[in-house]
Amino acid sequence: MAWFQSGKAVGLPTVQHYTVVNVLSQVPNLLTLVRIVACPVLILLLNEGNYSLALALFIFAGITDGLDGYIAKRYNCVSSLGEVLDPLADKLLIASTYIMLAILGDLPFWLLIVVMFRDLVIVAGYLILVAMGTKDFMNPTYTSKVNTFAQISLMVCILIEKASIVSIPLITDLLILAVLFTTVISGVQYLWQWGIRQEVDGPSG
Repeated sequence: MAWFQSGKAVGLPTVQHYTVVNVLSQVPNLLTLVRIVACPVLILLLNEGNYSLALALFIFAGITDGLDGYIAKRYNCVSSLGEVLDPLADKLLIASTYIMLAILGDLPFWLLIVVMFRDLVIVAGYLILVAMGTKDFMNPTYTSKVNTFAQISLMVCILIEKASIVSIPLITDLLILAVLFTTVISGVQYLWQWGIRQEVDGPSG
């Protein structure tokens, strides 16, 4: 069936069109769930010392992360659920890998404490502000984004070394310092934006 508009036939959207759109709208969330499911599998692989498969799974998870973001933006199917699940999946994947590498002695335990403490402080601060009814929440800073990149790069380098692909101790040591530095700096920035500045400027909204 077609309608005539301005002398031209205009085709109506078909059932197949809506079906494809509906399917595509669910793909980003499905890919995010795949990353969440990958976390326990990654833990098991690391526990068994299978660093090669752990590296492959981690890279695969990274690809799905980029893919679900692309699909969500390209086809305008960003959902409220996806906005919550996507960062949660990333945190679970990074935290799982960091904890296991620290347990296995492949990552300095003190670095794990620094990273986890900073994340706990941020979560606690967020929950407190929500309870207080504060509307002024800070978006991720540039330093925080660099920190995430450094954390992921460090994990990949450690997995590459443990899988006996190539030995890169200097790069690994530099990334450890980079993770430490950016973790502390971004943590201070969050504390300032969500805590001290709230007291100085007063609550907004």
